[in-house]
Amino acid sequence: MTLMAAADSVTFDGTSRMVATANWNIHYNELGSGHPVILLHGSGAGATGWSNFSKNIGPLAEHFRVLAVDMPGWGKSDSAAPEDNDHVTALVEFMDALGIEKAALVGNSMGGVTVMAMAVQHPDRVSHVVTMGSGHMQLATLFSPQDGLSEGLKILFEGYQNPTPDTMRRLVEIMTFDKANATEELARQRSESALSRPDHLANFLASIPTGGPVRWWFDIDEVRKITMPTLLIHGRDDRVVPMEQSLHFLARIPNSRVVIFNQCGHWAMIEHSDEFNRLVIDFISHN
Repeated sequence: MTLMAAADSVTFDGTSRMVATANWNIHYNELGSGHPVILLHGSGAGATGWSNFSKNIGPLAEHFRVLAVDMPGWGKSDSAAPEDNDHVTALVEFMDALGIEKAALVGNSMGGVTVMAMAVQHPDRVSHVVTMGSGHMQLATLFSPQDGLSEGLKILFEGYQNPTPDTMRRLVEIMTFDKANATEELARQRSESALSRPDHLANFLASIPTGGPVRWWFDIDEVRKITMPTLLIHGRDDRVVPMEQSLHFLARIPNSRVVIFNQCGHWAMIEHSDEFNRLVIDFISHN
């Protein structure tokens, strides 16, 4: 089966699962067997594991046990009040509930921050680190306006306040380089998902003053503690998190490498899905 055929044969309903952890009911999509690979979505109203990784689950599952998670406060998972939400803790509880001792972690944007925080705080639970379009708030003002908010982040926050199809259309256009990937269907799905859970929207906005859902924002130099194989993927044309942030991580993480996709925005796993899938399969299989 080709990678494209594998992706086309995977459905949301056929892979949808729920698990009760110590503090949350968490939704995820699962497929495949072998070494666990956990996919963590980015932020943004209406984001889910499926919306971020539907093009990747099937191809990766030909080699690994793949789990694309809706973190607390997103998708079909439980709401999470700002004072209770911490994605690192949620990920540990998710792995514990499913009996996963160690996994390769793949995260887009906010999900990549969770992956790096996990690798620093719980290195015994992480076999590989893969990030796409991830950054750090200590680097934000180096490459963005002085308020630290890039063009993409400004639209992202607007999406939480006004998640209409029009806002979501502008959001997906900024997230991608090729506007052909910013489809009306994707904008509609994101809008419907966001509007179906106003509790998620309100809780995310309320969490911003305390650091957002990752909560444990490690000092940038703590990434030097990450010793497992690390792959940093970034779009050359990312309008949300500038690619230079991944270059800073490359300089600090000892066993790391970076791949820059040209003509690529914030969603490398969507815009360049075939190349992304081959790259991640090879990286996890041979490192």
